[in-house]
Amino acid sequence: MSVSRRGLLAAAGCAAGAAGATGAAGAAGLVAAPAAAGRGGEGGRGVRRVRTGFDRLAADGYALLAGRRVGVVTNPTGVTADLRHIVDVMHADDRVDLMAVFGPEHGFRGTAQAGGSEGRHDDPATGLPVYDTYGKSGRALADVFTASGVDTVVFDIQDVGARFYTYIWTMYDCMVAAELAGKRFVVLDRPNPLGARAALGPVLDKAFATFVGREPIAQAHGMTVAELALLFNGEFLTRPVPLETVRMSGWRRRDLFGATGLPWVPPSPNMPTPETALVYPGTCLFEGTNLSEGRGTTRPFELLGAEGVDRRWAQAANALELPGVRFREAYFAPVFSKFQGKTVGGVQLHVHDPAAFDPVLTGVALLVTAKRSWSGFAWRPDHWIDKLTGSTTVRTLVDAGADPREVAGAWQRGLAAFRTMRGQYLLYR
Repeated sequence: MSVSRRGLLAAAGCAAGAAGATGAAGAAGLVAAPAAAGRGGEGGRGVRRVRTGFDRLAADGYALLAGRRVGVVTNPTGVTADLRHIVDVMHADDRVDLMAVFGPEHGFRGTAQAGGSEGRHDDPATGLPVYDTYGKSGRALADVFTASGVDTVVFDIQDVGARFYTYIWTMYDCMVAAELAGKRFVVLDRPNPLGARAALGPVLDKAFATFVGREPIAQAHGMTVAELALLFNGEFLTRPVPLETVRMSGWRRRDLFGATGLPWVPPSPNMPTPETALVYPGTCLFEGTNLSEGRGTTRPFELLGAEGVDRRWAQAANALELPGVRFREAYFAPVFSKFQGKTVGGVQLHVHDPAAFDPVLTGVALLVTAKRSWSGFAWRPDHWIDKLTGSTTVRTLVDAGADPREVAGAWQRGLAAFRTMRGQYLLYR
């Protein structure tokens, strides 16, 4: 990656900060319309009202999409503030030539569980052809875009802020494929539900690249999807795709999702609330162990446990006095996934100060204390933990008996370098 290309993209991002979009979106003069009464600024309940990238695109009369044959990569989170799906809205508007929908993991309408998709079909509500992107990349995905007949691919999916949440890599793969197929790529921005003040956790070693981490970014990347798209284009894509982004208005980096005034639609079946998203960048690491990560309960990723675990785990975790969080001894019986139908013991996380809470440090601390307090602790045989953390470092240090903050110390150099790189692509200050 040359300095000149980085500089050019950084300059485009700065221009977007003034105009509300990057690339041709800025040239199109996309400017936020005045907020409706009771919807702008701070709401009557002290909730900040955010307008998403789609809201601003629509308010501008879809000028950015004028004359283009459009396909949309989206899922159930692609909704307006009044919970209409953007595909339904655009399909009913003559100003948009919407030709296709591209469904990711879990599908466009969200009918599939983890690791599944809806396949190729026609959407019953709109009659639009729906193409399956899950598991496709490179030339195979480019061929899907070509077959659809679109010339512009639009991405609008709610992310949750963690490197191993696959929708950002769906976006990455679609960017690569759009360039191969000669298509333009537009990203409609949405909030990072964790806020996005800082990046946290280990940076992926490229030797461990998978669909839960294609490129070396931090475990909690601290970016929005539009900012990630700019970073991917500027740092990782061999050939940049013609990229345009439409940023939000009214969003601040310190805002958690509850401060946005936007409705939360679960981005996947086991991400039911913004509180789930808050802990997920750390507690998802338990997917790499023989403990339940809470799938099959009403509190996935907030409840963790296994048969034989007792109060000693919560006591050990609380003794660390981690910032912003306490742990409660808990018992639960998952209705599916690990320990289905069995009562297991463990902990429930209670985040009392989200501003101080570090989900990645907390996740590592829970791994350390689980291993120390329960003799049955084991990693998954396939070393899935290494794919989630992005290297062997966390696993080997935990096995060696390291303190959680010693483990965190091992990733600080790589994290500092990522934070510096990340800073060039931030759209919100």
